[in-house]
Amino acid sequence: MVSLPHPLPGAVGLSHLTAYDWEAADGVCGGSPHLHLVCTEAYVVTGGRGAVQTLSPDGYRDVPLEAGSVAWFTPGTVHRMVQGGDLRITVLMQNSGLPEAGDAVFTFPPDVLADPERYAAAARLPAKTGPEAEAAARKRRDLAVEGYLPLREALRAGDNGPYLEFQQAAARLVRDKVPVWRELWQAGALATAERTGAQLDAIEAGGGPEYLAGAGSYDSRPSRLGGYGMCGRRDEYELPGTTLPYHGE
Repeated sequence: MVSLPHPLPGAVGLSHLTAYDWEAADGVCGGSPHLHLVCTEAYVVTGGRGAVQTLSPDGYRDVPLEAGSVAWFTPGTVHRMVQGGDLRITVLMQNSGLPEAGDAVFTFPPDVLADPERYAAAARLPAKTGPEAEAAARKRRDLAVEGYLPLREALRAGDNGPYLEFQQAAARLVRDKVPVWRELWQAGALATAERTGAQLDAIEAGGGPEYLAGAGSYDSRPSRLGGYGMCGRRDEYELPGTTLPYHGE
């Protein structure tokens, strides 16, 4: 049984990103477009400038980002972080590490999405650091952009059919992972919400709530600096449910 003791508030995921400065096929520098199936993600911009490009069934958006901006994306929304100049972001992620367990799906071309083995090979990084990891992360980003650009152009032309097909392909690709995701969700976000309910019951019952005897404080520092994430170079924390290693790494 999965156990996530002392998670961050709400059992959210946390990481810090610096957007990639690699130029893609469309002349834009930035990250790998992708969506999440069951997680809402938030960008809290801490420095620099740039943008986030989003695709949803309703269309395409290009949202400017600068220090103090907050942008978030619900499940099914493709997002692509774009570098404009030293863009730095703190990422808050719903649901206790589910993206690292495979909830995040790249916008690879349809033939790759249709083959789980090809998808896994294209998404996997052969190392965590070094030139080999950088080359693989860049190749992965370029393949995601290759699949992303036709989706964007179709939406701009008023046709959301290809985008809806991508959403369905992404759901089919990850369906077998749901039992593992459910365990992580039950141990993290759900358990946190249920714990709050039990605390409210204890206060309402009167007397000195026993759970307060277990009060404590915790701290952490990044355990890996400059890893290769989907959107950019990623600083991670080895906290349960926070930034577990990406699926396939």
